[in-house]
Amino acid sequence: MELSAKDFQSPEEVRWCPGCGDYSVLKQFTEVLASTGADPNRTVVVSGIGCSSRLPYYVDTYGIHSLHGRAPAVATGIKLANPNLDVWIITGDGDALSIGGNHLIHALRRNLNVPILLFNNEIYGLTKGQYSPTSRAGQVTKSTPRGSVDQPLNPLTLALGAGATWVGRSMDRNPAHLRAQLAASQAHQGSALLEIYQNCNVFHDGAFEAWTEKSSQAAHAIFLEPGRPISWGGAEPTHALAWNGGRPEVRVLGADFGLADAWVHDPADRIKAFALAELEGVLRPFGVLYSADRPIFSLPSGTRSLNDVLHSGRTWTVE
Repeated sequence: MELSAKDFQSPEEVRWCPGCGDYSVLKQFTEVLASTGADPNRTVVVSGIGCSSRLPYYVDTYGIHSLHGRAPAVATGIKLANPNLDVWIITGDGDALSIGGNHLIHALRRNLNVPILLFNNEIYGLTKGQYSPTSRAGQVTKSTPRGSVDQPLNPLTLALGAGATWVGRSMDRNPAHLRAQLAASQAHQGSALLEIYQNCNVFHDGAFEAWTEKSSQAAHAIFLEPGRPISWGGAEPTHALAWNGGRPEVRVLGADFGLADAWVHDPADRIKAFALAELEGVLRPFGVLYSADRPIFSLPSGTRSLNDVLHSGRTWTVE
């Protein structure tokens, strides 16, 4: 029987602040589960602690609301015990990059076959507005009243450095783009990290409006398409990136530099993926930055199941 997005919505009351970007992510997530033919009885959503980590309650699949930062460890055990399950990790910038940083990087380097959805709002929302690992330098919060002196972590460069085989970015305010990236992360065989710009309208409202608002998006957001020039500026692009001496260079499109001269996006190029991830200031890339094939993390063939081991008697023979 074909399921709809409503079939993946649990009867639990959704409880986020009115206007929170998490509502959009939840809606697109259930749409993707339905459109990809997911089986609720073979789908597991694992989260840690934080606003984002409430999501498993609202999805009618199996779910685990685990310990702070430990979702990758729990998901690893689930996927190894039953590789046929579709396992998702739901996390936030605080949960994944602070207390959970160590678990995150090892899940990525092992190439665990689980997509990781990292909701980034650059703030601790659940605990009422402290700065997070992705908060910008100088950001004033309840725990940094004079402005943060820390340099922020970049989730995309961290994922690339840790060995993730799929790295992408999307946003809560572009539903079609978010659905496409969710589906792509799930389809990838290996460790996939999707950073989602998610607006916290109570404690950090408008953090990403330069890239999410229609009035400014064309001038600041680069939507990547494999095999096509990296350009932006609207339906008729005004700017493009050139690859100049191993570094990206912003060029104005015109008689002296056309789309044929621009840098063509290749998600298989890890060096250039790093360069895209490191774009700062007014320009940010969205879409798949990097995708590669590598053997996934799994148990060796012939390994006995945990159930067999637990019921094999009181002694073991070590060879």
